[in-house]
Amino acid sequence: MGRAALEDRVQRAAADALAAQQYVSAVDVLVGLGWLAPTHVDHWRQGRVDCLERMVQANLSKVTTAMTYFRRWAGRRGLVASETAYVARTRDRRPLRFSVSGSETIERAYRTHWVSPQLSPARRERLAERSSRPPDLVVISPVKEWTCTSCAGTGDLLLMRDNGPACMRCAGLDHLEFLAAGDAGLTRRAHRASEMSAVVVRFSRTRKRYERQGLLVEPAALELARGAPGSG
Repeated sequence: MGRAALEDRVQRAAADALAAQQYVSAVDVLVGLGWLAPTHVDHWRQGRVDCLERMVQANLSKVTTAMTYFRRWAGRRGLVASETAYVARTRDRRPLRFSVSGSETIERAYRTHWVSPQLSPARRERLAERSSRPPDLVVISPVKEWTCTSCAGTGDLLLMRDNGPACMRCAGLDHLEFLAAGDAGLTRRAHRASEMSAVVVRFSRTRKRYERQGLLVEPAALELARGAPGSG
């Protein structure tokens, strides 16, 4: 692929992401180019991959060129740079690493979101806050038998860690209560009130993807949400 063709593809991927969400990141561009699968992004966000670049289906020279085109396009469009925190969906909420080299300059470039200048300062601030919010832990309702790597036990739910699946007790989540999906208002209130929470997903063999089953929240938060005005 020639440089002009690559630059055109980068610009189209960036423009599509910007139109959809009013900001665009390097990760959005890599996904839009088809060089990075969304499932691989999920694995990285879950802390199961040491750095994102290892998942990219293009050599580092090509990625570097594409990112140069992306930043040039963002500058020409007058987009506003906003550095965003990326943390793993793990119990320790450790910072995620993007590059093989670990260079702070490269890491900062990956962390930077480019925001539409049409947004007001207040909306840009809210967007930055939402983007920097630590993602929910993801707990899996398994479809196959499994064994906890810490205690050799099992259970209805597991949390994937670096060394394999962990039961809720070993993951430190056994105090949380399951709230099934279905009542959006109750889920939203419980999630907001709970200092710790986790999304529960289960793999659908027919749809070939993980689907949300509900939320794990602190019992006190769930009780508070159920007793809130307008909760029925």
